[in-house]
Amino acid sequence: MKKLFTVLAFTLFISIAAKAQEQFSLYFDTNKYELKKGEDKRLNDWLAANKTSKILAINGYTDEDGSVGMNDTLAQRRVSHVFGLIQGKVKIREDFKTRSFGKLHKMSAVKAENRKVTIYYLLEKDLARENEILGITETAPKPAVKKGPVVYPSTVMAMGPGGKEEELKLDVEFMKKLGEAKAGEKLRIDNLNFQENTYIVMPDSRHRLFELLETMKRNPGLKIKLEGHVCCMKADRQNLSYERAKAVMRFLNLNGIEKSRLSFEGFGVTQPIYPIPEKTPEEREANRRVEVLVVENN
Repeated sequence: MKKLFTVLAFTLFISIAAKAQEQFSLYFDTNKYELKKGEDKRLNDWLAANKTSKILAINGYTDEDGSVGMNDTLAQRRVSHVFGLIQGKVKIREDFKTRSFGKLHKMSAVKAENRKVTIYYLLEKDLARENEILGITETAPKPAVKKGPVVYPSTVMAMGPGGKEEELKLDVEFMKKLGEAKAGEKLRIDNLNFQENTYIVMPDSRHRLFELLETMKRNPGLKIKLEGHVCCMKADRQNLSYERAKAVMRFLNLNGIEKSRLSFEGFGVTQPIYPIPEKTPEEREANRRVEVLVVENN
């Protein structure tokens, strides 16, 4: 997505034209990523007053309590939670990037002021100067380069769990669909299953990893983000959605796909397809998923 949510290759220079760029902060209780009491009303009031505004970035912060890694994850979850509440209710820059700063940022002496998510946005009157305010120089679009047809393999040989080579059948249609997807499109990886309460891929799901790998190999202009989701619980306390998305990215890295073409994020149970608790096994399976977001495809 040079479309949509979370993390695209756009770096926002907060210091540029601060007088034209507005900001709005929401505050959280210690170690919580849901809005604290009263903050949801403030957010709804802000949304009602900013229907014609445009969001440039959403940044998450934490206080100094806890490790850097824990705080970075908490900041990320706060950003994801707020994004879920505003998505579809106000315009958002297509190439915006949600950012989480954990405790690696300039701290206020008052801890409560550090536990926040800040929305940076433009009012309607400033939208015509959007690129100027962000310091972006407009350039003429590059002429489109037509890609020739890409041929995908229907099988691949891979080392099996027992140490012997085995043939894996691949879903050519899925690879074509991903290879031809435009920035902003999101595809679900069906039947990518993990061992219970772990981020170890089940043996009968290994072909899905190789489908991603073969697609990335044959489309060097393709950049993706892996998004993990879990089901069946009120909170992802083991951070499985994050670890599972990370495991898929690590597989691609180890098999030659550059890190610059990959990113990942775990959303826990913040973006279910069906309300939790789910009513059927099918709903649980739909919520427990890994999705591929196309960031670029040149």
